[in-house]
Amino acid sequence: MDAAAAPQSQQEPYRRPDACILVVFGASGDLTKRLLLPALYNLATFRLLPKRFGFFAVARKAQSETEFRNTMNDALRQFATTSIDSAVAAQLLSSLFYVNGDFHDPATYDGLANRLDAFRREHGVPDHYIFYLASPPDVFAVIAEQLGRAGLAEEHNGAWRRIVVEKPFGTDLASAHQLNEQLRAVFDEHQIYRIDHYLGKETVQNIMALRFANGLFEPLWNRNHIDHVQITVAETVSVEARGKFYDRIGALRDMVPNHLFQLLSLTAMEPPNAFEADAVRTEKEKVIEAIHPLTSEECLINVVRGQYLAGRVNDQPVAAYRDAPGVANNSTTETYVAMRLNIDNWRWAGVPFYLRTGKALAARRTEIAIRFKHAPFALFRDTPVERLAQNLLVLRIQPDEGASLQFNAKIPGPSIRMGGVRMDFKYKDYFDAAPSTGYETLIYDCMLGDATLFMRADNIEAGWRVVQPILDAWQAGRRDLVTYKAGSEGPGAADELLARSGRSWHDII
Repeated sequence: MDAAAAPQSQQEPYRRPDACILVVFGASGDLTKRLLLPALYNLATFRLLPKRFGFFAVARKAQSETEFRNTMNDALRQFATTSIDSAVAAQLLSSLFYVNGDFHDPATYDGLANRLDAFRREHGVPDHYIFYLASPPDVFAVIAEQLGRAGLAEEHNGAWRRIVVEKPFGTDLASAHQLNEQLRAVFDEHQIYRIDHYLGKETVQNIMALRFANGLFEPLWNRNHIDHVQITVAETVSVEARGKFYDRIGALRDMVPNHLFQLLSLTAMEPPNAFEADAVRTEKEKVIEAIHPLTSEECLINVVRGQYLAGRVNDQPVAAYRDAPGVANNSTTETYVAMRLNIDNWRWAGVPFYLRTGKALAARRTEIAIRFKHAPFALFRDTPVERLAQNLLVLRIQPDEGASLQFNAKIPGPSIRMGGVRMDFKYKDYFDAAPSTGYETLIYDCMLGDATLFMRADNIEAGWRVVQPILDAWQAGRRDLVTYKAGSEGPGAADELLARSGRSWHDII
């Protein structure tokens, strides 16, 4: 459900969350301006915010509450996904408050606790808090520890406290495990909401609906009928001004253990026994656990590491990655990664999963392409038919949300000739879905206490467990960095990854 998508007349099944307070650490950053605030506005528009609601921003920047509200007003008008209703905007902005302080200073949290308590008493808000960490990851544990020290993490007398953690959730298996331990030293697992905004996208959630609500697909969703699966997250943007940050992270850490593995797990998971948080997350974790661990040698064969050179994207010049501000001139950080993985379970044994993601590519596209096995050709051997087109189901996540199915049909005429045809479904043609940021559903679910679309500790660590051998192989210098031209579909080595088994990528363009 996209809470910001349906008209009000269709929202009777969606209840308003209980009155609560949202506290955002690092609220002066881009995440709040570009995504969280517009998402809250969309929820407010469709009356899916609590009737009594407070938003407390905590940040280092010294500014008054009036200055903060003015900044957020400007940001809302710049980044809103719909036209602005002045009354709704005014009401939302009036619920915004600002706390200036250093995240390492205990006085910041003591002052925050006093402000929150005063607000609750004045407005009759229950003792329900969401603490959203939109801060740099190196202070996640510090903030959690200080919230515990200030008595803001403990649940009692029916009150709930939840903490939302943005990615990156660790930079390797050891750091992810350490962060989990640090958070769980203060909060119980049911209080921790590890967020991946990809799971807020309507079409990502629709993967489960398409699979499990249609007898047309689920009986074919296995090794007997599927040849292979491709998952693509292609971006046209370069690193732009984020070079200093990105040069420490790279495409593998940035995208694979979270976004791509979330798409993989939804595609490959077994049917959960209910659409409830623990049931869904358990099946997703089982899939990631079943990924065949790569040896050091397999990392060389089955993983491609690329970096973009100068080129043109959307007819605009793009400088080489190493020429971006903040990037070392001899950097070996990858801006592209492609890999072949296998899932060692009954459903998927022998079916390769190909994953790729990269920056400065020819088109922006996130999709899952499922290639089915060819039908037997024997029937057509004495006809003019030379080959059958691939049967291909493509689930488009962005930008053109929908799905397409390619299959064979007879070309009109007196002889038997075959041609590939395509049926295409676009969300915008069937549903009146308002534009959203992708955070509406996640914020709404967190307020309701529904953790289905959030990741458990074991989900996080299972993903890093798959990626860690690749990181180790690269650290040991066991994979050469290949290059690709900005504006292309990626390095030639990625094409060779599939060509070795007679396969090819679904075109990005």
